[in-house]
Amino acid sequence: MSRPAQAKRPSPSATSAEGAWSAKMERLRRRRKAQNRLRICDDAQLHQRYEEAEQAARRARFVAEANPGDELAARQATDADAARDQALQALDAASEFLTFRALPRPVLEELISEHPPTEQQAEEGAIFNADTFPAALVAAASVDGMSREEAEELLNGWSAPDANALWDAAWQIQQESRVELGKG
Repeated sequence: MSRPAQAKRPSPSATSAEGAWSAKMERLRRRRKAQNRLRICDDAQLHQRYEEAEQAARRARFVAEANPGDELAARQATDADAARDQALQALDAASEFLTFRALPRPVLEELISEHPPTEQQAEEGAIFNADTFPAALVAAASVDGMSREEAEELLNGWSAPDANALWDAAWQIQQESRVELGKG
């Protein structure tokens, strides 16, 4: 009678590789889904004030970096940064924000399949019904809890540029990639 073959012990390098893979996979599972925030502010002057403060801060930082020993330029850059931060706080206080999150691929594909294009839309190359899908996506991707009816109300009641910005905020986050193919 022959002896049973002795079980092979995993090599230390295989065990450490498995552990490293497990740790990597756990980090991949915990990745936060990409998000997009849409700012809504009806105060054009606050927007303008912030844009001007941002440009002034950029110019002041450029001058300060070009003249490393110039204390006046450094102080002006610090002051310009503070003015920009103050303008941003005022803009934020007068704004509403809507946040949209990337949906898992199967969820997005199911949502698209629930809103097939009409015959005419399909002939034009559409993959979804442009009349029904936008509100469904805006609602599904909303972190704030927006309902489909509320999404329809905003998409239909806002001006075309504002409605397009709402749609873009929800759709673009579905298209955003945070991975890249490296050369190895």
